[in-house]
Amino acid sequence: MAGSVNKVIIIGHLGNDPEVKALEGGVNLARISVATTESYTDKNTGDRISNTEWHRVVMWRGLATVAEKYLKKGSQVYIEGKLRTRSWEDENKQTRYSTEIVADNMTMLGSKNDKPGESQNSALSLIHISEPTRRRGIS
Repeated sequence: MAGSVNKVIIIGHLGNDPEVKALEGGVNLARISVATTESYTDKNTGDRISNTEWHRVVMWRGLATVAEKYLKKGSQVYIEGKLRTRSWEDENKQTRYSTEIVADNMTMLGSKNDKPGESQNSALSLIHISEPTRRRGIS
């Protein structure tokens, strides 16, 4: 039995266009912000309450290329990945931390004719992209 699992699955909408960088060696890196919203009815007031969480998502190589080409602010996506926390030192010598999702798989949700942010549940089309798993220690 595995000692632990680091798996994240979210479905949400992009809050901005992907930020894409080409790194040394021609490796692409894309960063996106994805909003997920949960809604419920308050039992005391009957009001509908919505809570939105923002998630930082990092995509590498092929996923980054697809994100740059096809994703726009408002696009709906299904993301699978793992949580990673990175740290750095700011200009005041304070250690800062950021937790983000490193995407392994992405599925673009919505109709082919949808404009970003206007996903329709009818005529849903799915485009699924996976990042190949790298084998370590194998020649």
